[in-house]
Order: sequence, then structure tokens, then C-alpha cells
Amino acid sequence: MKFSPQLQKATLLRRYKRFLADVETVDGEMFTIHCPNTGSMKNCWVEGGACWYSDSGNPKRKYRHTLEICTTPDGALAGVNTGRANALVEEAIHSGVVSELQGYESLRREVRYGDENSRIDFLLSGDAGDCYVEVKNVTLADGARGYFPDAVSSRGAKHLRELQKLAECGVRAVLFYCVQHSGIESVEAAREIDRAYADALDSALSAGVQVLAYKAQMSAAEIVLSEALPFR
Repeated sequence: MKFSPQLQKATLLRRYKRFLADVETVDGEMFTIHCPNTGSMKNCWVEGGACWYSDSGNPKRKYRHTLEICTTPDGALAGVNTGRANALVEEAIHSGVVSELQGYESLRREVRYGDENSRIDFLLSGDAGDCYVEVKNVTLADGARGYFPDAVSSRGAKHLRELQKLAECGVRAVLFYCVQHSGIESVEAAREIDRAYADALDSALSAGVQVLAYKAQMSAAEIVLSEALPFR
């Protein structure tokens, strides 16, 4: 995923009201930008740290700039725009980076399925059958270990139940962790944050749900998934 124009660097002054952040540009200009992240962003940013933002170019938007990448307290980079995750995964599937999801003839987005009225991120179809892929963005790190979720996620547990039902019926179901954090080297459930989610994941794995984790490389010019990570 290439950025055009490239992301601009700034200093992140604060994040507040969940979806807002104040930044100071390299030229000393201070303004408010949109923070597109519904999670806690725990350990993802530090006051006074470097960040990078995109410019929509639309002067009619109340906040025309969007926070994309933050510097973490450990000096790593974290992609905090959760809206990028699906596009990154789709691009990686089409480019052949995700070897486990090759061989399908079609890809559909946001297809309704399940008993709980869910929408799957991607439905892959081909001669071998269907493959349902649910994408989650991972930015919470403790050292080299990545965790999901970063806050209690009843929606995440719901998706796991839906995937489990598919797997129990013999349909391929995949949970895909899109890791937008340069310091993460493995992924696991954040059991201490959301025990219900971790238990639901254990149950889903036992039923045959497959877990994939891929790490992104990030710069002001582009973000791309490039490396498979182990899931613990």
C-alpha cells in the first residue's frame, strides 16, 4: 500500500476524546487530526514522540488529516489506522505474499454469514470450496510479543463463535492477525485483558479454526505485509 502523497512527519502532543489527536509539524504548526482507532492504543504512542499522518486533500473535512503511524514508548513503529488492515491483507493475498490463502478464484468483501448476523471480512471461493477470513489489527506489544485485543472485545468473541461454527461444519475458517508493529515477533491472545476472548479463541482453535499472523513493514512511503509470524 503506497501513500500518495507520502505521509508527513510530526510530533504527537496528545490523543483525546478517543478519535482526536493534536500534533505539531516540523514547521511548528499545531493542529488537530483524526485518530482512526477504536481500541485503547495501549503502548502504541508516547507524548512527544514522532508520528506520521496522511492528508486527504479535502478542505471540507472537519479534520482533513489522519493519524497513521506512531512511535511507541520502546521506539518501535505502530500502524494505528485500523481501517488499513483489511486493505493490507487483501493486497497481500492478491500479490501472493500470503501463501496459505492462494488458489482461490474470487474474493468478496463484507459478506453476511452466521447465526449472529455477522459480516466476514473476506470470502474466498474456488474449486476447493470456500474460505472465510476474519481480519484483526494487532498493535499491542510487550517486548517482542504481540497481543490481541488491547481492550475487552465482545465483537471479537462474536466473530470467533461464528468462525467456530463454520469450522465445525467443515468449512475453512481463518482468523488473520495483521500486525502493524515493528517490534512484534509473535502473536497471542491477551488473556489478562479479555479472558472471554481468549477462551473463545481456544475453543475456536480446537474446532479447527486456522490462525495466521503477518507483520507489516512501515514507512512514510508505504505499508506492506511481508513476514509471517508464529502464533502462540
